[in-house]
Order: sequence, then C-alpha cells, then structure tokens
Amino acid sequence: MKKYDVIVIGSGPGGEGAAMKVAKGGKRVAVVEKSAEVGGTCTHRTTIPSKSLRQGIQQMLDAGNGRQVDYHQLVHSAGAIIRQQTDLRQGFYDKNGVDVIHGRATFVEPHTIEVTRPGSLPQTFQAEAFVIATGAYPYHPPDIDFSHPRIVDSDTVLGLREAPRSITIYGAGVIGCEYASIFRGLRIKVNLINTRDRLLSFLDDEIVDALSYHLRENGVLIRHNEEYEQVEADEAGVTLYLKSNKQIRSDVLLWVNGRTGNSKDMGLEEIGLRRDSRGNIAINENYQSAQPHIYAVGDVVGYPSLASAAYDQGRFAASHLLYGRCDDQLIKYIPTGIYTIPEISSVGQTEQELTAAKVPYEVGHAFFRSLARAQITGRTTGMLKLLFHRETLEILGVHCFGSQASEIIHIGQAIFAQKGEANTLMYFINTTFNYPTMAEAYRVAALNGLNRVS
Repeated sequence: MKKYDVIVIGSGPGGEGAAMKVAKGGKRVAVVEKSAEVGGTCTHRTTIPSKSLRQGIQQMLDAGNGRQVDYHQLVHSAGAIIRQQTDLRQGFYDKNGVDVIHGRATFVEPHTIEVTRPGSLPQTFQAEAFVIATGAYPYHPPDIDFSHPRIVDSDTVLGLREAPRSITIYGAGVIGCEYASIFRGLRIKVNLINTRDRLLSFLDDEIVDALSYHLRENGVLIRHNEEYEQVEADEAGVTLYLKSNKQIRSDVLLWVNGRTGNSKDMGLEEIGLRRDSRGNIAINENYQSAQPHIYAVGDVVGYPSLASAAYDQGRFAASHLLYGRCDDQLIKYIPTGIYTIPEISSVGQTEQELTAAKVPYEVGHAFFRSLARAQITGRTTGMLKLLFHRETLEILGVHCFGSQASEIIHIGQAIFAQKGEANTLMYFINTTFNYPTMAEAYRVAALNGLNRVS
C-alpha cells in the first residue's frame, strides 16, 4: 500500500489548482484521474472542444464562407488544441513531482481509497488528506435513451458521426445558447427549447434581449416556457413531444438541461459525507466536507460551476490544508463568460437587481458600431454598458455583448474591484486609451453616462 500526504481525485481545473499548491507546499502528492489523460471534462469534452469549435466557425463566418464549413475538419482542429492542453497539463504534474494514477477512486475508509481500472488489479492508497475534484456530468432523465446515437449531451455532442441538417436543443442555459450559436453558424436548423420564460435570466435584461434578437435574426427558433413529455428516437431522427402538445422533429436531440455532481459510487456515504439530490458534496467555508481532512472543490460542490472558479477553489482548499487557514475566498462578483456568437460577459449587478434594491443608478453605453476598431475589424455588432451610482459615480455593473466581450470585461472588472474613488466613472473618463481599440469603449460609455447626470 502506497502512502501520500495528499491525494487529489480528479485532474480538471479544481484538482490541478489543489495539486500544484500542495506540491509547492512541500507535500507528497498524487492525483487520481479516471481517464487515460489528465485535464478532466473541461479539457476533453466541454470547455476546450466547444470553444475551439466556436472559434473555427467564427473565423469561417468572418471570411464569408460559412456555408462551406466542414464540420469534421473543425472537430479535428479542436483535437489539436486538446492535445496541446493535455501535454501542457501533464507537464505541470511532471515538473512538480506529482504522481498521476489512472483509474477510478473509491473510499474504503476515511484515509484509504481503492483505485480500479479495466484490465488491472485494484490498488490501495492512503493519505493524510484528500481533495475531491471530480467535476460534474450532464443530467440524464431516466426515461430518455441516451444510448441512441441521435440523442446526445454536452459530453458527447462533438462525437456525432456527421453534421446533422437539424438539431433540437433542450435547455436554454449557457451551454444550450452556446451550442445554438455554434450549430446555427454551421447553417444547421436549430430549435432551442427553453423551460423558462426568457433566456439567461441572471444576465442584464438588455443583454439578454440583444442575444435573443441575434439568435432569432440568425435563424434559431426559440420556444419559451416548454417542458418535454416524451422523447422518441428512430433511425431517421428524434421527435420531442412537449407538454403543450407540440411535436418537434429533428435529426438530433441535444439534451443540456442540468448537470450532476460526479460523486456517485465513490463510497462517500459509507464514510459519512453528505450529497444532495444533484450529487453535490456538502462543504463548509473552507471547502471541508463532513470529514475535515477531505476537501471538495469545483463542479462537484455546485455553484458557480466555472473552470476559472474551480481552479481558485482548489488553491484555496490547499491553503487551508497546508496552513490551517483560508485567507482567500471567491470574489463576490465572478465575471461571466458566455461564448455565444457574439459572446457575452458581465460582472456586477444588473439593472433589474439595482431597481429592486432601489439604488439610484444611471447607464452609460458604447455601441460597437461607433468604435473605429470595430469598424476596422468589421465586428460592429454589440455594446458595452456601464451601470453606475447617480450621485457617487461608483461603478455598479459592467455588461458587454459582442466580439471579444470576455476579454474586454476584465478592464471593467479591475476597476469594479477597487475601493472608494478608484471605482468611479471618472477613472474611465480620465484615462487615455490606445486608439483605435475596443477598450476605448469604456471611455465612450463613461462619457455617455456622465452626460446623463450632468
């Protein structure tokens, strides 16, 4: 039986963040990864593949030849990025002396796990502490046959043998909206089924309205307030029966309605760890489970279910493990990055939140069509929106829709995080931005907002 100071279960962002921090703290560390390569779902099945595919489609659309897009060539290109990322991540473990053990981990007692892999005898390992970072997987209703080749989820959709002529996407959250953009970019007929009354209701209403408009303008058929009754698949396609008596027929059904923490069959209940109905492990503010030496981070604990946040959670948990304290926590306002076409990013409060809180706010806009850099690149769709306090000019929210939104947002995030006078509209007004740039949108939006209160 091999012993370590710390064993991390899962090599996605959360597991990597924890393993690197603990290893640099002088501990003997191993990472258990059930797949043949490190990187987790983020690298191999969701974030990296889908964003690589999206980028390829965006480039094709920019070149004006979207109708000639080769689906398989784009998926193959995404594979090259996955390979680079996998090699990079494996290098981190190698350079920091972290052992990588491939197989599935199950707790047999609080300080002991058994690792199994096909074709090999089980191995037993012990550690003083553990970090569970096993991520999440798509939720599967029991009455839907996900073994059928025409019914896929976010983990399997890029494995389609051929590009469909039509696709129904059930679930209009972040993943559903992103794939609606991706497949419509391939000129595939898209039905987007939303179980709620509007898209992405956690975003600012004006941004959601812009997204809805552009999805519809590009040919995505959106149906709100719908729930499925039954799904029937055959050799030719899939029929989605809705409770409203509608029937939606398409070549493929992509189910993206919820995710479940990847904590099943790990022996957690036997050692006293609690999980909720969606498989999320209960933790305290220091990421400790009911067993104080067992930590959990990332998607397996639920919110915020972001790769960027998971990495930080792993580092924070490792700090508590090493030093008995956790001085850092996730920031209150985590920036969103939604890779639709065009993309969306925001940080801070929305207009509806400020209105509900009766905060006297005002709005500043910069529309991309008026920016020289956007005109030069041809990406004139979109806007930057600043929400600020009418009296103090404090920045309350930053919302962006359009090309490079997820990059542009970080300028606003940096100022939004400041205290006092450093976080006001005047910073953007008094700062000289390079010209022409997309960052100049901050000065334009700030001046636009100041004109409203002057």
